Amino acid sequence: MSARQDNLKREISTKCGVTLNDSVEGRVIAEVMAQKPGVVVKYYPAMIRIDGEGRLEFDMTEFSEALGYELTPFLFEVETSTHYGRMVRFDDKVVLFGRLEDALQYEEEEADK
Repeated sequence: MSARQDNLKREISTKCGVTLNDSVEGRVIAEVMAQKPGVVVKYYPAMIRIDGEGRLEFDMTEFSEALGYELTPFLFEVETSTHYGRMVRFDDKVVLFGRLEDALQYEEEEADK
């Protein structure tokens, strides 16, 4: 057994996150998200990682105001090369959840509004 295998955790993660292109839109999204509590933003060559615990909410209105033009959930997905967690998409926001149960409950609550 290698030392690396000894360090693996056996519990289920509740983290969620996205990898964005390092672009004008990606940098603005990262700057806005970095101001939120519990959000970790890391810059790499050609990409940006945004990670959180439990839930990440990407508000298109916030990004649109910061950019000076509309950013839709569809354009947001163009900027993301990958994501992990359960994605719930609405007209004005994209929400990622670390737990499936939380995503299902959120969808039900939003549908009841």
